[in-house]
Amino acid sequence: MSSYPRTMPESPRMFCARVARSRRLSPAFQRVTITGPELDGFAFAGLDHWFRLFLPQDPQGPFPLPAIEGRTWWQPYLDIDESVRPHCSNYTVADLRRTEAGTELDVDVVLHWDETGELCGGVAIWATSARPGDPLALLDQGVLFDPPADARELVLVTDETGLPGVRGIVRDFPADARGRIYVEVPGAGDVEDWQVPSGMSIAWLPREDAHARPGALALAALQADPAPSPESYAYVVGESALATGGRRHLVRAGLAKDRIFFSGFWKQEKARTAQPAAA
Repeated sequence: MSSYPRTMPESPRMFCARVARSRRLSPAFQRVTITGPELDGFAFAGLDHWFRLFLPQDPQGPFPLPAIEGRTWWQPYLDIDESVRPHCSNYTVADLRRTEAGTELDVDVVLHWDETGELCGGVAIWATSARPGDPLALLDQGVLFDPPADARELVLVTDETGLPGVRGIVRDFPADARGRIYVEVPGAGDVEDWQVPSGMSIAWLPREDAHARPGALALAALQADPAPSPESYAYVVGESALATGGRRHLVRAGLAKDRIFFSGFWKQEKARTAQPAAA
């Protein structure tokens, strides 16, 4: 049995692009807009369409990319000399626009600060310092959200790292969708105004406490509410403890494992601050 998601392309394509602009979206999010002729061929599927983001070590230096054969790319990536091997991490298409000037694709990057107030994380630093023309590449990976046809209720649970994907899923919900959404964010300034179907409820959960474990509020809210029906489909993503804890709770509540998608996008190793020293 294949370990690949059913919705993943059989032959993912690598797209080279360049930064068009970057702006602060909220206290904890930076939006980088990228563009380039190759993106005209990007088959955007909506929902939580995601990709592997490749960034050169030096925007002005060499930028070798792995050869791709079918879905195989990891070993060729590791074979690239460490001195020039690009950074690689996973991100969601926040939005994509086809304009007369070309295709634009938005990437929303979560910002973290260490105990001294310094911005940390290679992609966060890139996002806030990116200049127009800086090169990058993305490897298309398709969508993850894949409810069965008989799903009567949808349950979406995330922290800030899964917010762009859940935003895309909610954007593409049919008007008659039913269920509930739990979105935990670092602070009240990161709460967004989403239009959701009348049959959906949404709980925004600002953490505020810089030392609280990300995902704990979302998990507690899920656990406090009534169990979903056995015909539901759940999507639980974010910090590892949220993803595994949410799945465990839903299974105990009677939801079959094959009706739960869960993924730990990251694992907290030490406390991080939720707000910048200066926005």
